[in-house]
Amino acid sequence: MLPSIVLFAGLVNLVSSAAVNNIRPLVIWHGLGDTYASPGMVRFESEVKEMHPGIFVHSIFIDEDPNTDQRAGFYGNVNQQIAQVAQQLAEIPELSRGFDAIGFSQGGQFLRGYVERNNSPPVHNLVTFGSQHMGISDLPVCNPMDLLCQVARRAANRGVYTEWAQEHLVQAQYFRDPQRLSLYISSGSFLPDINNEVSLPSSRNPSYADNLASLNKLVLVLFAQDKTVVPKESAWFGSEQPLEDITFEPSGSDQTPILSAPNTKDMIPMRLQPLYKEDWIGLRKLDECSAIEFVACKGEHMQLDGCWEDLVAKWVGGSLSAS
Repeated sequence: MLPSIVLFAGLVNLVSSAAVNNIRPLVIWHGLGDTYASPGMVRFESEVKEMHPGIFVHSIFIDEDPNTDQRAGFYGNVNQQIAQVAQQLAEIPELSRGFDAIGFSQGGQFLRGYVERNNSPPVHNLVTFGSQHMGISDLPVCNPMDLLCQVARRAANRGVYTEWAQEHLVQAQYFRDPQRLSLYISSGSFLPDINNEVSLPSSRNPSYADNLASLNKLVLVLFAQDKTVVPKESAWFGSEQPLEDITFEPSGSDQTPILSAPNTKDMIPMRLQPLYKEDWIGLRKLDECSAIEFVACKGEHMQLDGCWEDLVAKWVGGSLSAS
């Protein structure tokens, strides 16, 4: 009887291993001031693994040294960082069949940049917490003891759209000033590109829309009492009404934007954004397929308690065979 028992046990282990290997992996990208190896990120990974036994989790890093990785959240070239991350993910065998992704704060729009520009291996579900998809119109106030943040904030305030800032200050690269929208479009090095907010419609990259629309689900999480991200509605692709309102020519035209002064300065929700109405990045296609989820969490920016569990249970850890 012993050989039969051993054979049965081996089959059970084989089936169990196959089930574990069929779990869709998770990739996470931390936010500003954090690091891939911080206690909070390590704890989050551990709790995800408890929720989805056998799941493979990778935490994105710009540098394996935690202090340097933290600094890269303030100082660096976002376009170069996304290219580096794309290579990093492509070299991890466990991710080769695709993965779910979670972006915390600025990590969310960086992961969206990865989806639009690379997406190989592909992202299945993308969840972003308090991310600045339509940029920020003010720089967050720093903790008095956070000297790294304070130096970066002062440098950005001195000239957010200078060439140096757009090459070296991370927050400057997704700063969308409603009072200087034309300057943002002409000088911004990162956000105008992944939002396809360009002066000439012929310069838009159609592959961005194709890649984003390939997501199974885009989950946009807004923090209801968020005072760090200005405006907080950026997490839902909302933005402030610009003081110089830009009317874009229809696709196919090579004319430059027309500037006019609006009568009000209200919030523009996602479905009224030009990038949605003309589907510059695939948002409208996703929305029409019911593939966008809008979620509001109580509390200030990145207060995740009682908020993340249901989302991670629902949109993370599915079967790879169902991708």
